Amino acid sequence: MYATNVRNLKKNPSTALRQAEKEPVLVLKGDEPNALILHLEKSLTEGEPSVRPALAAALYKEGVLSLGAARRVSKMSLDAFVRYLGELGIELVKNDETLAGETTELDSWLVR
Repeated sequence: MYATNVRNLKKNPSTALRQAEKEPVLVLKGDEPNALILHLEKSLTEGEPSVRPALAAALYKEGVLSLGAARRVSKMSLDAFVRYLGELGIELVKNDETLAGETTELDSWLVR
């Protein structure tokens, strides 16, 4: 495992990314481990195949990725990824402050 510190990571992140293609990169903050950088193609495909969909689902649930981007990370078809999210209890439509207004607008278009 390759190790680097935050200062070196800030100066030259491409070195850590290149190294992650070969092996996991441990990022140290001071003398303490702080983060781990994994190359998605090499690290995740060598491990458990369910890691990609789980990572994608978590990132989608947290709002970090859109549905399409999360689906690409998962390497699943869209319908399979949507079913997977359903099995995990992750909602596709998220309630937010705009939902009520959008559904009212939609109702006005649908009722004629």
